[in-house]
Parts: sequence; C-alpha cells; structure tokens
Amino acid sequence: MKKQNSYLSIIVPIFNEEEVIANFFDVMNKVLQECQEQKLLSDWEIICVDDGSQDKSYDMLCEISNKDERVKILSFSRNFGKEIALSAGLEHASGDIVIPIDADLQDPPSLIPEMIEKWREGFDVVLATRKNRQGETYLKKATASAFYKIIGKISHINIPANTGDFRLLDRKVVNAIKQLPERSRFMKGILAWPGFKTTSVYFDRDPRHAGKTSWNMWKLWQFALDGIFGFTSAPLKIWTYVGIIISLVSFIYAGTLIAKTIIYGVDVPGYASLITVVLFIGGIQLISLGIQGEYISRIYKEVKHRPLYIINEKKGFKD
Repeated sequence: MKKQNSYLSIIVPIFNEEEVIANFFDVMNKVLQECQEQKLLSDWEIICVDDGSQDKSYDMLCEISNKDERVKILSFSRNFGKEIALSAGLEHASGDIVIPIDADLQDPPSLIPEMIEKWREGFDVVLATRKNRQGETYLKKATASAFYKIIGKISHINIPANTGDFRLLDRKVVNAIKQLPERSRFMKGILAWPGFKTTSVYFDRDPRHAGKTSWNMWKLWQFALDGIFGFTSAPLKIWTYVGIIISLVSFIYAGTLIAKTIIYGVDVPGYASLITVVLFIGGIQLISLGIQGEYISRIYKEVKHRPLYIINEKKGFKD
C-alpha cells in the first residue's frame, strides 16, 4: 500500500556547531520547502538537541526558533554524548516519519526527497548508505571497515556497513526503538534492531562544511566496544574456546616433557621459556577478565536505572 504525504520530524544532535548551524538551516529549509511543494510532506518540525555546547550554538538555535516555531530545542544540562542526544530526539519526535541527521552537512539533506519517495512506496526504513567517505583519513576508513566486518560476523543483528544515523524511520519503527531502555546505547545497532521492511539510497559523503569533528580515535574505540559488547556475547564465548585450546596444548606439552624425562632423564628447564609461558598465561587471564569486566560494567549501569539525560530547557514544544 502506497503511503501518503505526512508530518516529518528531523532530529539534529548539536555539540559546538556554531560554524555550521546557519548554513545547515539554509540548506535544510530549502529542501523541506521543496518537499512540501511536491506534496511529499504536509508539514515538518526540526528538533535540535543541544548536547551541552560551550560555544554560541544554543543562542543561535534560540534565534532561529524564535523566527520559526517549527524549530524546537532540547537543551541538556551537560554533555551526555551524541547517542543520548539522538535518543532524546527520538523520544520527543511527533512525526509520522523521522530522520536523524548531523548538522555538519556531510550527510546531504538533498537526499531527503528520495528517502520519502522510498517510504511512500512502502518501506519502513530507508538507509542512507555511503559509496565513499571523503575527508576521512585512511586509518579511519580502514578501522571502520574492519569494525563492520567483525561485528557482521559475530552479531546476530544485521548492522549495515557504511551507514550512519542518517536514515528515514517510520513511526512504528520509532515506537519500537523507544521500548529499548539500555543505558549503553550503540545507536547504529539500536536503529537496526527492530527490523521492518528496509531499503537503501546511496550517496557520496562530502567533508565537513566547517568546524572540527569531536570524534577522536579513543572515542571511536569506545564506540566500537559499545557496539560489540552491546550486541553480541561472542567475546565471552570465544574465551571458553581459547581456554580449551590452551589446556589441550598444555596437556600435550606436559606429556612431551614426561616422555622426554623418562627416556633421556631429568633435564633442567630453561628460565626464559618458563617466564615466557607464565607471562603468556597471565596475559590471557587478564584479557579474559577485562572482557568479563566490560560486560559487568554494562550490567552495573543498567541496574542503577539512572535517567539517560537531564533536560535543562525545552523550547518550542507545546507540552
């Protein structure tokens, strides 16, 4: 059944984006007006989630909201992180369709009409998949590729590669996502978890329009760990097999030593080989404890039941 034109919610996480905000709204408003003229939309709202910005981002958003009541603002009491900001936007979105997008214009708003057309054809999720990633280092591209290959092998959830948060979600998909309460939120996995009828549109990702990304290698590493430990228990299972293999090797080695002693007599063991084995086994044990600790720390976060975020101020919402 072909879906009709409906109300659209755009969700924009904002953290120190004063250099790109004005241009983002110029581009976005032009695209949305064209969508409305083409009868793809009845109306829209843009929900900006200010994630504790330290620059003039919030003041700029307030100026824009004062001129256009369709621009709404959620201002956090501090920086909670992009994944939490996106979650807050989804909880407050009222549209029949919802599209998360970054303000840096690396994900082009010009793709929105095509995404809505796919939704009207009957798809519940429309992914914006990158054909290439301009403006990113070789190391970042290589590590991203490796991450998606690994998590694709070990996770039971199909997390699409080369796809960020930029996607279209039908209201029933958003309602399903809102039922997921976990505190350690890997949004690429959470957005993929409900399933539903999915398709993709493809684009070339441009460099940032202005400003600098807040993501560094350490944050990306933590992001990858959230994805792996949040959507698979494979690391725990792997160490069971590692332990079995090491035990078998140890028994074989011990049998070899016993046989050698019986045949050739007592031999003085080498200090270097003994230290190597001790350090190797110690390292394996510490790694296995570290993996268990990652899961336990996530259990610890869940049982505390702290709120995901604290809102300092709302602007533009009727309630």
